Amino acid sequence: MDTPAPQPAPYDLLGIGIGPFNLSLAALAEPVPGLRALFCDQRPEFHWHPGMLVDGARMQVPFLADLVSLVDPTNRWSFLNYLREQDRLFPFYFAERFQLPRREYDHYCRWAAERLANCRFGTEVTALHWEGDRYRAELTDTATGRREQVYARNLALGVGTRPVRPEAFAALAGHPLAFHSADYLDRRSALDGARDITVVGSGQSGAEVFLDLLRRHAGDGVRLRWLTRTRALAPMEYSKLGLEHFTPDYTRYFHGLPAPVRDTLVEAQWQLHKAASAETLAEIHDHLYERTIGRPIDADPVEITPGTAVTDARPGPCGGLELRCRHTDSGTEHVLRTDAVVLATGYRAARPAALEPIADLIDWDEAGRYRTDLDHRVATAPGLTGGLYVQNAELHTHGVGTPDLGLGAHRAAVILNAVTGRTVHRLPTRTAWTGFAPPRTGPATAPVTGTTPATGTTPTTTVPRPQELTRAATAGR
Repeated sequence: MDTPAPQPAPYDLLGIGIGPFNLSLAALAEPVPGLRALFCDQRPEFHWHPGMLVDGARMQVPFLADLVSLVDPTNRWSFLNYLREQDRLFPFYFAERFQLPRREYDHYCRWAAERLANCRFGTEVTALHWEGDRYRAELTDTATGRREQVYARNLALGVGTRPVRPEAFAALAGHPLAFHSADYLDRRSALDGARDITVVGSGQSGAEVFLDLLRRHAGDGVRLRWLTRTRALAPMEYSKLGLEHFTPDYTRYFHGLPAPVRDTLVEAQWQLHKAASAETLAEIHDHLYERTIGRPIDADPVEITPGTAVTDARPGPCGGLELRCRHTDSGTEHVLRTDAVVLATGYRAARPAALEPIADLIDWDEAGRYRTDLDHRVATAPGLTGGLYVQNAELHTHGVGTPDLGLGAHRAAVILNAVTGRTVHRLPTRTAWTGFAPPRTGPATAPVTGTTPATGTTPTTTVPRPQELTRAATAGR
């Protein structure tokens, strides 16, 4: 009787998708003794938003928001070590810029991805199954079609986000002159014959596309238009205390709030994570100022119209495109005719098809989203005991810092500590001056009881110690 072939030893961690966040996890996992990890991506090589690597575009976060530095600055996959290997430390030093060019960040990530032994590109994870005490993953080599199976005790989903096309633009799906900003550089040449171009969306991508078009069409008579639903082109919140919303402290606080409150907060905090940088907005104004020297502003074929929503879009009866618009403040409607539209309308977390075999074992919330604990682990049925972790798919449970590169290394370290069951990376107890949760009555705080009759003074409330803030933020977890 033939003896069944033994199953290969399971990986401790299988990562699906290799964007910056799973790349960070791979970089931090590599030096961990005894940890077997594999990260797979169906693309042939790493690329980070290739359609938006516009010349002159810069990151919105400092260079320390690299793959590893905010957790382990001595790690060999740091940006500073990348500069050293590229012989660019002195040029970077003299450049005196905290924010990197987008193209350099992309090149840095590719440098790491090509050298990390635990990363495999051209490998698609097509299906995931739960078998007793481990996951079974079906892999396909995208170049040869060769199939194989691997086993893993834990999964980390880092499949990224997908471009959002609003329902109002459904009739323009597939139109060659109505495309998402994610494809901007690949399809920019298609706009060369257009005499009227409209950009929709108030975020950083919209601002960068509009600025690039302004530079390309200076003085050639092409009409450029920028429409936004937001009532003002307000810049991204970038004050030092405002940025404390992108700390683990705020993540803990946000996670402890009721789900309806969290959903309301994410929408209200658009200026923290969806707005354009003040620098890009200033460049747009500077460019417009200089190109109108010596002539009236209204002689320039440029329109910037905030507070305007596109309610319907379709091909025009005589060519071009027709956008039906509603002005938010007045409620008035009008039809706008244009030759081309670039949709800078954001991204949404993707749900990989490979999850379908175990979808019934996942505890989805009422909106079909992952329920995730503070360690970024997805809630599952009791029989599924392996860890299922997500990266950049938990905005609704972890707040505005979810897509922020500055929290990427910290989140990866949290996941590694959870997967290994030990403190692989020591993480700080408190990272913000701001106390987001209200003071708690108890040993660490003194309740405010009003004016003290004996002294006529009003006692102050004691600020909770860091550990008290942590307990408050994670209550009900």
